[in-house]
Amino acid sequence: MKNIAIAVHGGAGQDSEFIRMNQIAYKAGLVKAVNTGYETLKQGGSALDAVENAVRLMEDNPIFNSARGSALNAKGEVEMDASIMDGSKHSAGAVSIVRNVKNPVTLARFIMENTSHVFISGYGALEIAKENNLELEVDSYFITEHRVDELIKERMDDTDDIKRKRKNGTVGAVALDNAGNIAAATSTGGTSNCLSGRIGDSCIIGAGCFANNSSCAVSGTGDGELLITNVIAHSIAFYMELKNCSVQEACDYVIHQRNKDVEGDIGVIALDAMGNFGISYNSQRMLRAWKMNEEIVTVKIYK
Repeated sequence: MKNIAIAVHGGAGQDSEFIRMNQIAYKAGLVKAVNTGYETLKQGGSALDAVENAVRLMEDNPIFNSARGSALNAKGEVEMDASIMDGSKHSAGAVSIVRNVKNPVTLARFIMENTSHVFISGYGALEIAKENNLELEVDSYFITEHRVDELIKERMDDTDDIKRKRKNGTVGAVALDNAGNIAAATSTGGTSNCLSGRIGDSCIIGAGCFANNSSCAVSGTGDGELLITNVIAHSIAFYMELKNCSVQEACDYVIHQRNKDVEGDIGVIALDAMGNFGISYNSQRMLRAWKMNEEIVTVKIYK
């Protein structure tokens, strides 16, 4: 059997009491996502199927900041972003400022496979979901008590220092299938108390999501603006091709050397077509888990 592998993340950023108190739940959610994606691969599913299934599971889990459990913007609303990319065809799909769609990652894949476009936002994305019977939910489905408390706290103390220390949240997955193809997917509920209409890195190909069989698949997390301006995901893949180095070396270079002076949090999971993982972050924590072949799932939150 050829190598099959999958890695997932549940966000990188500053530590918080909520994360410390819910470590068991976070780890259980990560392990379940890895096992779900891995079972997809084991049954002969594609890397695209695996990353979509793993991310869907985390989107449905209210403890993560994606879909159900999304952060609330300054108006107390949920606006979601997601993307997916096929490393074999170099095709991608993405959505932003999405409401009411139960699984934005599935909508992103639908756009990739059924339209001539890559990126659809807002009302246009919602119309596609409605017209094609993708599962929808009412606004209240996506809102959790924790995210309401988080928004209230930030509104009460919305200083520059607090803005720099926001607890970022995203989910993502990278996978390798039996055919030797890789894929990546990323989904987020955004940043708490952000401006309405704000778009982060999770839906931007090359920033928070990228996949190319000739290099690697990457899903990013952290301060979205930094991943966008520093083109993090594509930089890792390009550095691998340029230097002919390992995926871990490329991740470490981009995070800890090329962007060593950035003030903010950046984290990535990556995977090449041989099944080698690359995981790197500069933040206090990054929720992550991975599995290759029949190995036991490795799951970690802190260093």
